[in-house]
Amino acid sequence: MVREARLDPEVEVLWEDFHAEVNVPSEQLRTWLLTRGSGEESFGSNPTLDLPQPGREILKVLNKRKVDLTPEDIEVMREAVERIRELMDAKPPRGNADDTWRHSLLDLGHDPLVER
Repeated sequence: MVREARLDPEVEVLWEDFHAEVNVPSEQLRTWLLTRGSGEESFGSNPTLDLPQPGREILKVLNKRKVDLTPEDIEVMREAVERIRELMDAKPPRGNADDTWRHSLLDLGHDPLVER
């Protein structure tokens, strides 16, 4: 018989906040990051095929169960929620038409065009 491990209540809230703010499904985020990582400016003389940060870490967390979170995962979730909220609070005058702003959010797994 498997019992669900008890988590710190703060981690429970952070898990919910993270999944509310990161509103892009993991496969869509992976595709986006691969697209971003294949841009001309992304490859130097010795290119790697790694996904860009911090999206790579966010993607790892999206593919985990809550009971499998590490302290590093919790920090990734905390930073992602904080950064997404900061960007949303600093919405530019052009809003969703501002590609730099929207792409910064997409890099974190948040699409401002998705209805909550």
